[in-house]
Amino acid sequence: MIQFALRRFLSTLPTLLVVTVLVFAMVHLLPGDPARLLLGEESTPQALAELRRSLGLDRPLPVQYASWLLDALRFDFGVSVKDNTSVASLIAEKLPTTAQLALLSMLLALLIALPAGLISALRPGGKTDRLVTLFSLAGISVPNFFLGIMLIYVFSVRLAWVPASGYVSFFENPARNLTLLVLPAITLGTAAAAVLTRYLRASMTEALAQDYVRTARAKGIAGYTVIMKHGLRNALIPVITAFGLQLGGLLGGAVITEQIFSIPGFGRLLVDAVFTRDLPVIQGVVITSAIAVFAVSFLVDLAYAAVDPRIRYQ
Repeated sequence: MIQFALRRFLSTLPTLLVVTVLVFAMVHLLPGDPARLLLGEESTPQALAELRRSLGLDRPLPVQYASWLLDALRFDFGVSVKDNTSVASLIAEKLPTTAQLALLSMLLALLIALPAGLISALRPGGKTDRLVTLFSLAGISVPNFFLGIMLIYVFSVRLAWVPASGYVSFFENPARNLTLLVLPAITLGTAAAAVLTRYLRASMTEALAQDYVRTARAKGIAGYTVIMKHGLRNALIPVITAFGLQLGGLLGGAVITEQIFSIPGFGRLLVDAVFTRDLPVIQGVVITSAIAVFAVSFLVDLAYAAVDPRIRYQ
C-alpha cells in the first residue's frame, strides 16, 4: 500500500508543475496593468516604472516564473499589491472557512445520497425510484445561485428561521457558525447529493445484477450482507470518483455561493483579487486550489485501493 501511495504521489508532481506554468501564463495574460490600478489613471510614467520595478514586473516572464516558483515551493506566494499583506496569511485565513463549508456540504450530500441511491437501486422502476430520479434531475438542473436566493427568501425572509448571510468563526461561536452555514451547505450539498445519487443508483444496479451477487444469495447469505458487502463495496468506485470531484471543486472555492451568503472564503478572495488585478493573490489562490484538488485526487486513489485491493496490485 505504501509503494502504491508513493507511486501515485510522484505521478502527480509533473502535472502540478504544468499547472503552475499555465497559471502563471494565464494570469499575466489578463488585461490591465496592476501598477496603474494601484496608482490610478493620472499617475506619472516615472511612478509607474518605479512601482513595476519594485513589484518585479519589469523582469522577463521566465525570470519572474522561476523566482515565483522557488518562493512557492517554500509556501511564500509574495505580498498582496492591494494592501501589502502576505498572500500566505490571506490564504491561511480564508481557506478554513471554505474547507468547513465544503465538508459540511459533502457530509449533507452523503447523508442524502447513500440511502436515496440504495433504495432506488433496490427497487428500480418503482415509485421511490421515480421520486429519487426526479430529485436528482432537479438537483442537477437548478443553478446554485437560484437555489441559494430561494432558500434565503423562504427561510430567512418569510420564516425568519436563520440569518440570510454573514459568517462567524466556529471557535468564536460554534452555534452561530453552524446556523449561518446551514443555507450555504444546503445550497451546495443538494447539487452534490443529486450527482452522487445518480452515480450510486447506476453503479449499485449494475453490481446487484452480477453473478457473484446471485451466487451469494443462492448460498443463503443474509440480504443485508449481500447488499452491503458484495453490492455496495463493488459499486463504490464511481461514487468515490464523483465525491472526490465534487469535494475538490468546493475546496477550490464556491465562488457564487460565497458571494450570495457573504461568506469571506476562498472564492470571495479570488473574486476580489481578479477585480483589483492583484497578481500575487490570484496566483497563490489558484495554486492552492490546484494543490487541494490534487490532494483530494490522491486520497481518492488511496480509497480506490482500500475498496478494491486489485487496484494497488495492478
